[in-house]
Amino acid sequence: MPFSRQLTVVGCHAEGEVGDVITGGVLDVPGTTMFDKLVHFETKKDSLRQFLLNEPRGRASMNTNLVLPPCDPRAEAGFLIMESEEYAPMSGSNIICTSTVLLETGMVPMKEPVTQFNLDTAAGLVGVTAECEGGKCKSVEFDNVPSFVFALDYKVQVPGIGEVSVDIAYGGMMYVLVDAGSVGLKVDNHYGPRLVEVGERIKRAVERVYKPIHPENAGIKSFSVLAFTEPLFMEDGCKVAANAVVVSPGRFDRSPCGTGTCARLAVLHARGQIKEGEIFKHRSIIGTEFISRIRGTTQVGEYPAVLPTVKGRAWITSFKQIVLDSTDPFPEGFRVGDQWHLPPN
Repeated sequence: MPFSRQLTVVGCHAEGEVGDVITGGVLDVPGTTMFDKLVHFETKKDSLRQFLLNEPRGRASMNTNLVLPPCDPRAEAGFLIMESEEYAPMSGSNIICTSTVLLETGMVPMKEPVTQFNLDTAAGLVGVTAECEGGKCKSVEFDNVPSFVFALDYKVQVPGIGEVSVDIAYGGMMYVLVDAGSVGLKVDNHYGPRLVEVGERIKRAVERVYKPIHPENAGIKSFSVLAFTEPLFMEDGCKVAANAVVVSPGRFDRSPCGTGTCARLAVLHARGQIKEGEIFKHRSIIGTEFISRIRGTTQVGEYPAVLPTVKGRAWITSFKQIVLDSTDPFPEGFRVGDQWHLPPN
């Protein structure tokens, strides 16, 4: 067969967000850290991301994870997160997908009722605790890297909207957080197109005037995600809130968003709205849920930080062989304006 590329991929989603996992067909690359490997793929092998996430093999509303040997000897495996517009340092839904695939395919030995191991990410070492029964990974809880707030109530002028107050925080990715009601919106599919358009407008307006840089890794910077938030409420003795995360190029995270949950926990803690150990249930625009808590506090550079833990579920959806016919005119795929839209400034 005239195939110039063949990859083995396990399809998976975590609470609605697609996070497929490459389990074969890609060799390791040089790097003393997973962030080094991220940069290597980003600068020298980005054709892999384009191949898998552009049409006709992919689409804007999905992610693909690449399992690699870890750089940190404490980890069972390393993995990189390929999203439509970037390589994310860390992602909650993707670590839940990757952990589920590693366990259910036997790449990491499953121990019932609980399997514990570490994964090496570009953001740092992340601990995983998986509930397992009958060969099934029922849930994944991960101890994320420290999360912290850069700015609360930062005012920005947004073209066509006016002044908007935002919070800026890090949860494994850089986040702009906006109260949906403050711009006349709700976290609801009825407002979907407007949430995406306004979210992209606000994100780009903030980018023009604020440049966040992680104090321990200057390579982690700028924004690709914005979280529309709704106020906390109490339900069955737990604090609950909805959110909708707008991911570049302009689409929703279908899950409650793991790193977004961590950024939200940092903001809530900074505002005195949640304490260490309290349960926070975060809900997505499709109603799925991550359960989270702050397991401790620390310091990252000049910033007080929280240590967030998030729990969710994932399901394998397929086992695929992704191939490239040597005569295919789209070896890196293509993008069209109905999905890769950018609203006007």
